[in-house]
Amino acid sequence: MQDLEPFYRWRHRYIASKDERSPFYGRTYSEFEYSQTIYNYYIHPQWDNFGSPTLYAKILFADYDQHYAIIELIGEWNDAVHNDIMFLKRELMDALINVGLYRFIIIAENVLNFHADDTDYYEEWYDDMQEYEGWAVLINLQEHVYQEMKEARLDDYLHCGELFNEINWRPHEPQRIYAAIEGVLSQETRRIY
Repeated sequence: MQDLEPFYRWRHRYIASKDERSPFYGRTYSEFEYSQTIYNYYIHPQWDNFGSPTLYAKILFADYDQHYAIIELIGEWNDAVHNDIMFLKRELMDALINVGLYRFIIIAENVLNFHADDTDYYEEWYDDMQEYEGWAVLINLQEHVYQEMKEARLDDYLHCGELFNEINWRPHEPQRIYAAIEGVLSQETRRIY
C-alpha cells in the first residue's frame, strides 16, 4: 500500500495544499517519512487524512467555475465501525460545498472494502448537492465494494455501478472526464423521464 500514491499528472494545474479554498490548504508533505497507516499498513505520505483512521483522500482537481472536484480515495470505507461517511461528509464534502463545489467525481478503485451502517449522512449529502443540482459519482469501484454499497442502497444517493466502472480516466484531462461523466448523467436523466 505504501507504493500507491495519489495521481499526480495534473499537479501543474491544481494542488489542494496551495488552494486557499481547499480544506487541505497549507499542508506540507514528506516524500520519505511514512507515518499514516491503514490498520498495520503504511500508506504514501501524499494522501490526506480527513479524520477517518481507514480512509484517506486526495483532491486531484477542483474547478470553481464548473463547480466540480475530482477526488481519489484509498483504504477501507467503514461506516459500521469508524463512521467514515461522517468524516467524509463533515470534513471534506461540507468544506467543498461551502466554497461552491457540488459535483463530485470520486475515484474509488483503491477503496478495498466497504462496511455499511445507516444512511443519514448520505441522505444529508444528497440533499446538499440537490440544492445546487449537484451529484456525486463513484468511479471504478471494485465489484465486491459496489455490491456492498448496492445492498446498503447507497445508489439511491450516489451514482455508481456498471456505467461508471472500468473508466480509463488517467490519460485524460479533468475537463474531459467531467464532460464525459456529465454526459452519462444527462443520458440517465433523459431515460428516467
